[in-house]
Amino acid sequence: MTTPCIICVAITGSVPTKVDNPAVPISVSEQVESTHEAFEAGATIAHCHVRDDDGKPTSDPTRFANLKQGIETHCPGMIVQLSTGGRSGAGLARGGMLPLAPDMASLSVGSNNFPTRVYENPPELIDWLASEMVKYDVKPEIEAFDLSHIFRAVDMYRNGQIKDTPYVQFVMGVKNAMPVDREVFDFYVHTVQRLLGDVPWCAAGIGANQIVLNEWSVTAGGHVRTGLEDNVRLDHDTLAPSNAALVKRAVEVCNRHSRPVATVADARSILGLRKAA
Repeated sequence: MTTPCIICVAITGSVPTKVDNPAVPISVSEQVESTHEAFEAGATIAHCHVRDDDGKPTSDPTRFANLKQGIETHCPGMIVQLSTGGRSGAGLARGGMLPLAPDMASLSVGSNNFPTRVYENPPELIDWLASEMVKYDVKPEIEAFDLSHIFRAVDMYRNGQIKDTPYVQFVMGVKNAMPVDREVFDFYVHTVQRLLGDVPWCAAGIGANQIVLNEWSVTAGGHVRTGLEDNVRLDHDTLAPSNAALVKRAVEVCNRHSRPVATVADARSILGLRKAA
């Protein structure tokens, strides 16, 4: 494979705590430091959530603004991707950070089951989030927890609700949602390419499946996501000491398969993003 592999680091998420792993960065300063280490290790996208003073997930635009500024200062050119996920807020609050005009934002285009709840993404909210992303020139990363989400994203693209070709991320391994299955993964890739052509795509695996999806994506020509949001361990007995350690592991997968790791310039070119300020 000659196409450089983009490594996205999901630094915090809404679920892991320092009880799960002391390395999970909670405060903005911790998040910036952890992202900087991951950036130096080879990550070119930072997928960002923020927490309140009690460590609980929030969609507070001020906290997102401070995190975005810190990453842009300390990680020149790194792609900042802010989460509009439903664990951090409800309703229109989920898009309150989009006026900050980050490079990217996550966009879940359908509902599905999570371990203990229904992850609700009603059509009217999806349409509004997508319209805000068009308004502020934010490229969505489509989080596909189900095959139907790929088809929904394609419909939105064809209807002009997604300005540029969708960048789809397959999320596999969430309990009660899509399991980690190689035939399903291959069909996801085939479906995206059949409907959209030879476009970039990504995959994320949860928990121990993180490294499995890293391997599958690298060898299939896709891009990868890693980080403490999805997985707090290097193996069953070893906590990951940092986000950077998980990024380094993804880099090792790329090296083993002779796949170059994307630079900031590579990643922005592949995704069709504006050059960094």
